[in-house]
Order: sequence, then structure tokens, then C-alpha cells
Amino acid sequence: MKLLIADDDPQILRALKVTLGARGYDIVTAATGVEALDRAIAEHPDLVMLDLGMPRLNGLEVIEGLRGWTRVPILVVSGRTGAGDKVEALDAGADDYVTKPFAMEELLARIRALTRRLPSEGADPVIGFADVSVDFAVRQVLRAGQPVRLTPTEWRILEILLRSGGRLVTRESLLIEVWGPHHSTDTGYLRLYFAQLRKKLEPEPARPRHLVTVLGMGYRFVGDGAGGEQG
Repeated sequence: MKLLIADDDPQILRALKVTLGARGYDIVTAATGVEALDRAIAEHPDLVMLDLGMPRLNGLEVIEGLRGWTRVPILVVSGRTGAGDKVEALDAGADDYVTKPFAMEELLARIRALTRRLPSEGADPVIGFADVSVDFAVRQVLRAGQPVRLTPTEWRILEILLRSGGRLVTRESLLIEVWGPHHSTDTGYLRLYFAQLRKKLEPEPARPRHLVTVLGMGYRFVGDGAGGEQG
């Protein structure tokens, strides 16, 4: 698994290269935004980890540049803690956001979560239900042939659920996969995002038939012809 780490702090680059390299990752580094784009094109990493405050193209510009040609997972690791910075990065196309200073175990968990979502060889890249088509290869959702805009978090939740093959996905596992181990009890997040997903994708959002709740346990995806309880 190849990781591209872009940060203008040489100490952070050195520490992450040693620590992640010891965990078996192949590490490529960049100290500027321009270098990050150049290395991404040349190396085709499996995940890009970048800071927002870099010279010669800031982190947001790098994200926008990457999203012009690749869907590689992008993990922002930044000292900017404001909600506005996080929203801006996620809206630009980042998949996750970790603030500095960070716990190495949490960073590793975020990396594992993002790389687990990489398409597996031979996997069907398209899943359909009702009038919805979800194409994993290009990260696109169509409803009645029209594109549906999902936020990065909505996409992540939908992808986890659909890739589960109809199996129960517990609330705790969803929270850890999407928001990290420190949010395993924040079930309000899930209720909010499932309400948004149902509004965008369910024929009857108040009576979901495909993105259903297993009361007291979690959620599961149900194909055409079955139903579930709202939650």
C-alpha cells in the first residue's frame, strides 16, 4: 500500500515516514503543493495524506487538482481546527480530516478505514435499487438517470452499507468507520445522515425500504422487494 504524505514540516514528514514505513506502508513524500501533485501523477499512491498550509499551492488547491483526474482517498492532516476549515476541505473532495496533534493509533485507524474502501478486484462496481444506480468505480449516484449530489460523509455511509451485501452493519462499526474510534456512541450523527440519504434516495423517505434500520442494533441495505422500519 503506497501512501503519499504532503507536508511542509520536515520533522512531521520524517516522523510519519519512519512510523508508517515500519507498519509496512510504502511512503512517498512531498514538501509543497506542486510537488504533491507531481508525485501523485508519477507514483499513483493508494492514499494521499496532506496538510492544508503548504507553499506553492495550498492543500485545498491540491485537493481540487487531484479531484480533476483521480478518486484516490484523501486524508487531510492539519493544525486548523475550525469547523469551517473542515467543511471546506471535505466539500473540495477530501474524504477525511484529522487535526494536529493526533494520536498515531487514530491516524492508523483512519488510514485503514479509507483504504478498506478501495475497490476490490473483481467486485461489481455498480449496485442498483428502485430507480437508483450507485457506481463505485466513478463514485457516482444516479436517480432516474439524473446525478444525485452526496456529501463525502453521505457517500461513505452509503458505500459501507451497500458493500455489506445485506448484512447488518452495527451503529458502532459505522461510527468508527466514518468518524473514528472516539465517536463510537454518537448515534445522533447516524440519524441525521440516514435521514438525508433517505430523502435523496428512497421512494418514500418516511417509509424506507432500502436503507433500513434494525432497531436497537444498526442498519442494513435491502434490495428491491423488501422493507424495514424507520430509524
